[in-house]
Amino acid sequence: MLILGCGNRDRGDDAAGVLVAERLRALGIPAQICSGSSALMDAWSEAPDVLVIDCVVTGSPAGTVHAWAARHLPPLARTSASTHGFGLREAIELSRALGCLPARLRIYGIEGINFAIGSSLSKEVQEAVERVAARIAIEGKEET
Repeated sequence: MLILGCGNRDRGDDAAGVLVAERLRALGIPAQICSGSSALMDAWSEAPDVLVIDCVVTGSPAGTVHAWAARHLPPLARTSASTHGFGLREAIELSRALGCLPARLRIYGIEGINFAIGSSLSKEVQEAVERVAARIAIEGKEET
């Protein structure tokens, strides 16, 4: 399984996926960090089984952890600073159209609230980062 943590460390809660990947690495679990949708697509293009961790905005309380399969991804608000509007959902849809979507693609979305440049991670998201890292570590042990 390829594990990809997404986000931007300089935008508060948007760092959630990056921080989960770092926690997993500290536990000896391989995880990559991707800072953009094109990096995601490059990373998963040859992988049959992928787990992506990213910060999301669905309207749920901050720190809520969502788990989805790529086929059942709900509408997500954009949290990116990019004016191009190309996020996780768009990367999934483009990969699907190009025939390079992994056979199994799962997403852990951590609900964020604070995305200001230079801001700190919210307490709720910090706690969710720890929960998600622990959950992935347990899943990895169960799969081996």
